[in-house]
Amino acid sequence: MSVKKIAIVGNPNVGKSVLFNILTKQYVNVSNYPGTTVEVSRGKMSINGIEYEVIDTPGMYSFLSITEEEKVARRILFNEKPDIVIHVVDAKNLERMLSLTLQLIEAELPVMLVLNIMDEAQKNGVIIDARILEKELKVPVVEAVSIIGKGIKELKDRIEAYGNRL
Repeated sequence: MSVKKIAIVGNPNVGKSVLFNILTKQYVNVSNYPGTTVEVSRGKMSINGIEYEVIDTPGMYSFLSITEEEKVARRILFNEKPDIVIHVVDAKNLERMLSLTLQLIEAELPVMLVLNIMDEAQKNGVIIDARILEKELKVPVVEAVSIIGKGIKELKDRIEAYGNRL
């Protein structure tokens, strides 16, 4: 059986690398993407016997690639065809970050949305109904505070359920 591939995408500073480190633990390989100086981290994880390669892509704001980092992230999405694309957003800035979510969905990529930094969003009075968002976007949505591990079990459960559909 082949290893399934997960790409973690999102704007810079939304917690992609923290999530990557939690999912992969010590199985990390950092290398420059071929032909660039952009670093890409790759690791492995297993959920109930299913093996996944996890890729921590460079930060990107849009598919309209401007920076070398965005170009690398886009190439990973379209050339490596991940089985699951986890879009990590800063929940307190959700409105600004949803445009990339919509671009990922429109590109027909297998998207899961992680509303990260939910604790700060709630402190700032931001109210998000993840169930309604999931229903509207038609993709799995998970609330998380990845720096303390909150939401990770649900994320793994959702990855497993999504992976079983593939």
